[in-house]
Amino acid sequence: MTTKLTDKNFKKETDEGVVLIDFWATWCPPCKMQGPVIEQLDAEMGDKVKFAKLDVDANPETATAFRIMSIPTLIVKKDGKVVEQMVGLRMKDQLATVLKQYVD
Repeated sequence: MTTKLTDKNFKKETDEGVVLIDFWATWCPPCKMQGPVIEQLDAEMGDKVKFAKLDVDANPETATAFRIMSIPTLIVKKDGKVVEQMVGLRMKDQLATVLKQYVD
């Protein structure tokens, strides 16, 4: 199950390990397509990677801090540092390949 992020819990929830953050909005059609891909990856890789979602409309501080201009934007953090940023819809195999670089 993906973690729901907010402006308040973002730092705490994303500062340890490998975390994939999906910046999205309810009105965004590509975001709605990205959601099930994230859920599938969570089911397969959830023991190695934390999967999280942040609604950019409900949490503007974090979206602004990361300069999110287009959604979906996917950010991978490892131990609190951004190591990848991808803009636009990504397929499961693309994301799995990126994530495997950062898990032990």
